[in-house]
Amino acid sequence: MAIGMRIFSFVFVMMMTFAVLSGYSSARVYKVGDSDGWTAKDDVYYAWTEADYKEFHVGDSLVFEYDPSINDVTHVSGALEYEFCDYSSPKAVYNTGHDVVTLTEPGFHYFITSNQAQCILGQKLEVLVQDPSRRKNYKVGDSEGWKVYDSDFYNKWSEEKQFHVGDALLFEYANQVNDVYEINGDLEFMTCDPTSPVAVHKTGHDLVRLTEPGVRYFITSESGSCEAGLKLRVVVGPQPKAVAYPNFPKKVDLSAMERLNNWLQTFKPQPHH
Repeated sequence: MAIGMRIFSFVFVMMMTFAVLSGYSSARVYKVGDSDGWTAKDDVYYAWTEADYKEFHVGDSLVFEYDPSINDVTHVSGALEYEFCDYSSPKAVYNTGHDVVTLTEPGFHYFITSNQAQCILGQKLEVLVQDPSRRKNYKVGDSEGWKVYDSDFYNKWSEEKQFHVGDALLFEYANQVNDVYEINGDLEFMTCDPTSPVAVHKTGHDLVRLTEPGVRYFITSESGSCEAGLKLRVVVGPQPKAVAYPNFPKKVDLSAMERLNNWLQTFKPQPHH
């Protein structure tokens, strides 16, 4: 009877542990602005996203708390609407005063208030949502960003990394004086020729997805800056193949269950000879 109760207690504890672990999600809930909430304060939300090295992922949620009689949360489509507090064509509008917004797609998400006076004062939020898969987002130049720094800086920066299909490059810079031109090949790259670009980016925070293997070339259209070294070449490899474990989502779960079953087997009555 004592052994039976021990087995029952252990199994119950293990079942509860597995239930908690299986119900656990890496998704996080962030209260926007923390104790400040959603209000008009200059630069508070930029500082809030940077504090504590916050990383937002698909499945995370943002909680906006505010006075709904004078405010709302307007999810706008892009950087220009965000920059100019343009709420005329929103993706979504929330106005309960306690809005929980789940981030369902990777990329930049932009939130403003339709109270333009307060938006201009700084009540707007930009978040970069990471893809939950193996894909990585690389901030070009790391802390230096996209600017003239050293003639060989970006070459060294790219050579120290391995880029794969599905990864993304984040270019951050002052868009009043700079831009990002993706160009066709090595000749245009060497001569800083922006006349036939593949794509042009000018928002100051451009996320460029690497969608196929090969070499990608990026320059600035400012010829002096490009010649001084503001250009980037990246070699993109194929997407790494994930290791599949048939019938079990994680190998660690399988081994844990095996250990549990093996342990329980030790309590089975042994046949007598």
